[in-house]
Amino acid sequence: MPRKLLLCLAAAAALSACKGEDAPAPAPAPAPSADSTAKPAPHTFSAAINAADFAEMVKTLASDEFEGRSPGSKGEELTVNYIRDQMQRIGLQPGNGDSWFQDVPMTETTADESTVLTLNQGGKTTELKFGTDMVVGTRTGQTEVKVDASDLVFVGYGVDAPEQKWNDYAGQDWKGKTVVMFVNDPGFHVDDEKLFDGKRMTYYGRWTYKFEEAARKGAAAALIVHDTAGASYGWDVVKNSWAGPQYDLPAKDDAEPRLPVQGWLSADAARALFAGAGLDLDQAYKDASKRGFKPVPLKATASVDLKSKVAQKQSRNVVGVLPGSKRADEAVLYMAHWDHLGKHEGEQGDNIYNGAVDNATGVAGILEVAEAMAHQEPKPERSVVFLAVTLEESGLLGSKYYVAHPTFPLDKIAGVINIDAMSVAGRAKDVTVTGFGSSELEDILKPLAAAQDRTLHGETSVQSGFYFRSDHFNFAKAGVPALYADGGEDLRDGGVEAGRKAAADYGSNRYHGPKDEYDAATWKLDGTVEDLQLMYGVGKELAGGDRWPNWYEGNPFKAARDTMMKAKAPATTK
Repeated sequence: MPRKLLLCLAAAAALSACKGEDAPAPAPAPAPSADSTAKPAPHTFSAAINAADFAEMVKTLASDEFEGRSPGSKGEELTVNYIRDQMQRIGLQPGNGDSWFQDVPMTETTADESTVLTLNQGGKTTELKFGTDMVVGTRTGQTEVKVDASDLVFVGYGVDAPEQKWNDYAGQDWKGKTVVMFVNDPGFHVDDEKLFDGKRMTYYGRWTYKFEEAARKGAAAALIVHDTAGASYGWDVVKNSWAGPQYDLPAKDDAEPRLPVQGWLSADAARALFAGAGLDLDQAYKDASKRGFKPVPLKATASVDLKSKVAQKQSRNVVGVLPGSKRADEAVLYMAHWDHLGKHEGEQGDNIYNGAVDNATGVAGILEVAEAMAHQEPKPERSVVFLAVTLEESGLLGSKYYVAHPTFPLDKIAGVINIDAMSVAGRAKDVTVTGFGSSELEDILKPLAAAQDRTLHGETSVQSGFYFRSDHFNFAKAGVPALYADGGEDLRDGGVEAGRKAAADYGSNRYHGPKDEYDAATWKLDGTVEDLQLMYGVGKELAGGDRWPNWYEGNPFKAARDTMMKAKAPATTK
C-alpha cells in the first residue's frame, strides 16, 4: 500500500496488511557473519532525514542481490547484516544484551502443490486443484495430515462474539467437521451498518481469527470463501501468499489453537459447491448476515491427503538502541518488518519478490529516524529502540515473539511507532492514521501534522482490517499504545483522484508481486521525507518528556494498559 493502506488500498479498491497477504517467505538460515554483509555502493550519509539517504537504503534492501528478503535464506543474512551495519554506523548500541540479533524460532512448512482437495457431493466427485481452486496448509508441524470424508458445513462468517450476541457455531458438535465460511464481518456484504462496526472490519473479520475460532471449536479443517471485496485483495495475493514455505512459531512458543488443515476456496469453486447443495452463493451472503443464522450442511464431504516438507529453523529480529540520557530504563520503540516473499524458484520471468515499498521503505524509514535521533541535541531522555522484525508476511510472527520476549519490559515502553509500506506518491495534504481514534499518540501527531499544513483522518478502506495486519497489532493486544500512520491520499499534485489512482495501481500491479521494485523515475520522495519527519517528531517529543500516552476511552486495549501501568505512580496520560 503506498502505505500498507494506501498501497494495499488497491487490495480494497482495485483488488490489505499487507499478512495473509500475511504470507510466507524462506530457505535455511545461516548464522550472521560480517563477511557475508553485502557491500553497498559508496554513499555518504547525512544526519538529516533526506531522500537520497532513504533511496540508497531502499535500493540496497530491495535489490535482486537480496533475493526478496525471505526469512531463513541468503537474502535474510544479507538483510539483517546490512541493517546491523547501518545501526552501527549510526551509533546505536546492540539492543538485545550484547547482541544486535534476537533469534526467532520458526517451523517451516511447505505444502506439496500437487495436493488436491476431493469433494464428494450427491455421488459426484470433484477434485479441486491447489492454486487454481483452493489453497491449503497445515500448522501442525506434521509432514502428512489426512482429512477423510469430513462433513462440510457452512458456518456463515465463522464468528463467536458474545458481546455482539452472535454465534455462528451455536448448537452443534464440530469435531471432525470441515467448516466453510466467509471472510470479513457479518453485515459487510449486505452493507448493514448496524452489525458489528459496519464497514470497518473488526478482528472477527480477519482470516487469522476465523481459523483460530474453528480450531477452538474442534473442527478438522476450515475453508474461507475468497472474494476480493471482503478480503481486500485478489485471488493472486492468496495464491502467492500460501504457495511455497509457510512459517509459524513452534507450538511451545505460541498458545493459539491450530487446525490440522486450513485454507481458502476460490469464488468459483465455492459457487459450485453451494450450487451442488441447492444453495445460491449470493443469497448465502445475505442469509449469513441475519441474526439467528444457523449452520447449513453442504451435503458434501471433503478429503485431503496433505503432504508437506517440514523443517525447524530460525530467523532473526534486529534490535538497536539509542540509550536515554536521563531515563534509560524507559523507551520509545520504532519498528518495521524487513521480510518479504523471497525468490520463487521455478517461476518464469522475474521471480524475485523485491518488496521495495513493502517494506524496504519501512526499514529505511526507521534507520533514517535513528540517524536523526542519534545526532539531535539535546539527546533523548528516554532510550529509543529500533526494531526490524522478521516474519511479518507469515503472520506477524517476529513481532509476536518480541512481545513475548521484549528487550524492554512492556510497561517501560511509552509508545510504539510502526512504519510499514510508506507512500512514494508525493506530498499529501493529509495523514492517514490506521485505526484512527485509538490512542493519545494521535494527540502528539496532530499538531506536528498541522505544522505541515496537514490533517489527520482514518483509513479509507476501513473494511480491509489494516489495523490487524501489521506488527504494531501485537503490541496493541498486549496493551502498549501503538501508532500506525503515514502518507495520505489527498496529494498536493493531483488531489484525491491521483492518490487513489496511485494506490490502486500499486495494489493491482505490484503488491506482493515481483514488480514491487525501487523506481527512481516514478517515486516521489518529497512526501516520504515529510512523513518521516512526522514520525520522527512524535518519537522525539515522547522520548524527550515524561508522558505516558494511553488508549482512548472505549478502546479494547485500554484495560490491558491500565492493568500494566497500575504500578506506576503517578502515570501522566496527558
